[in-house]
Amino acid sequence: MAPLKGLILSGGKGTRLRPITHTSAKQLVPVANRPVLFYGIQAMADAGIEEVGIIIAPETGPEIQEVAGDGSKFGVRITYIVQDEPAGLAHAVLTAEPFLGASPFVMYLGDNLLQGGIQELVSAFEANAPDALILLTPVDDPENFGVAELEDGAVVRLAEKPKEPRTNLALVGVYMFTAGIHDAARAIEPSPRGELEITDAIQHLVDTGKRVEPHVVRGWWKDTGRLADMLEANRLILDVIETRVEGTLTDSVVDGRVVIEEGATLVNATVRGPAVIGAGAHLEDCYVGPYSAIGEGCVVERAEVEHSILLAGSEVRGLDGRMESSLLGRNVKIGRSTRQPRAYRFMVGDNSEIEIL
Repeated sequence: MAPLKGLILSGGKGTRLRPITHTSAKQLVPVANRPVLFYGIQAMADAGIEEVGIIIAPETGPEIQEVAGDGSKFGVRITYIVQDEPAGLAHAVLTAEPFLGASPFVMYLGDNLLQGGIQELVSAFEANAPDALILLTPVDDPENFGVAELEDGAVVRLAEKPKEPRTNLALVGVYMFTAGIHDAARAIEPSPRGELEITDAIQHLVDTGKRVEPHVVRGWWKDTGRLADMLEANRLILDVIETRVEGTLTDSVVDGRVVIEEGATLVNATVRGPAVIGAGAHLEDCYVGPYSAIGEGCVVERAEVEHSILLAGSEVRGLDGRMESSLLGRNVKIGRSTRQPRAYRFMVGDNSEIEIL
């Protein structure tokens, strides 16, 4: 088998994470202070894949290229491939065909997180040499996913977001293909939503007698397209961090597994892990609770934050209550004025959500 290549899809618009994604690609929103996209690139590198293509959109592509670079910091070589319109995953495969050539490849959705990486899957793919290997996981709401039906351990039918699912086995956003998927993608018609669905292309492989193997995921998998999923992914990753304190602590308490990056300063602060405090952040007279990721250059003063993600440069000051289960974009300022009468005053972007408890 020719060396495996990697293909990461990073072109979606991220409508479910607005307003954060009005100004940034959804694949660059950080989980545990690291862009989601980086986990996919690292998974490729850890599996021994050296050539990685990243599908980008014209709007968000330059930002992704600037952040991910040429791949050298991950130990891979990255080629960027522009997909002019989000016309489906199978369309993305065809767009990448000049890069992929005749090589087998791993396709990874850039906003997904998969516990334990893909080394085991790559080994199974290389050992069994199927035409395709798809990852499946049981879910409570299969109508929101691509769903697979199995018979005697083989894939016999796939359906994209079926109204009446026959199984609860959803397709995880990681696939392995031989070059035969290109002909399958050319053979299908656009779906009712106008896209070339990867489920239809895989179904074409099944219908033409090709071997499609399922692999049920043992660990957790997260599509980070929604706030609740982002916070859950943040929690899952923080659960396995190891303590590292490189910042400066003054009259402060650090309890549990906590990462405090270089240049961060804590003054009369309590941080209860698992949590990560980014480089240059300043925490003073505050409490940061479990499952919080405080980005670089953030400020938390006279406030309590728990189970939240703060992107770079955000500030939370002078809150009477605890902020929890929240996602703040870059350079957001939340605070309380000392002026009377006391009232709420907001400046909020499109598609924002504010809940006062």
